[in-house]
Amino acid sequence: MSLVKLSIKGISYSQTQNGAYALILNEVDGDRKLPIVIGAFEAQSIAIALEKEIKPPRPLTHDLFKNFAERFDIVIKQVIIHKLVDGVFYSSMICERDKIEEIIDARTSDAIALALRFNAPIFTYKNILDKAGIYLKVNPETENPENLDDILSTPETFGLEGSNEPKSSYSTYSLSELHEMLEQAVQDEDYEKAANVRDEISKRES
Repeated sequence: MSLVKLSIKGISYSQTQNGAYALILNEVDGDRKLPIVIGAFEAQSIAIALEKEIKPPRPLTHDLFKNFAERFDIVIKQVIIHKLVDGVFYSSMICERDKIEEIIDARTSDAIALALRFNAPIFTYKNILDKAGIYLKVNPETENPENLDDILSTPETFGLEGSNEPKSSYSTYSLSELHEMLEQAVQDEDYEKAANVRDEISKRES
């Protein structure tokens, strides 16, 4: 299966799920976006890594991991989002030490936070992007994590990616209604809703 390189387009605050954020990944050589709902702590960590000017006074968890890895000459070479099951993305970190590669399973939000710190590329498989990628009309004025102050001031006690916190149920809608809702969410730039509706469509069509 062919790999598709992704870049980080931005972070959007969820309007419907308290304390959650939508991380928007962009297809490097295409127009599709891959929205992934993440928790507040991961959004904070990713935003800090994106914003080079901000240096926390003490290392965050992902900074600590990087410091620990570097002390033992471990480097993250790349991150691959390799699986999508019931709306949850699964990722692997390809690590190297003494020219020996190891594959480590990780939550996608953690893997991306670390990829930023190691300047490692992010990939997904074409079939995952075909299944979960959507076309979003991103507003250039808001696509970057300019709401950094909101992210940094959000308490770190909310649910994380892949948690069992209740989401809006879309199970009662027909596929045609879901596609209409997805289109409307895209027009409204409601990334988190678009991701949830897309996941429900993917579950039914898989």
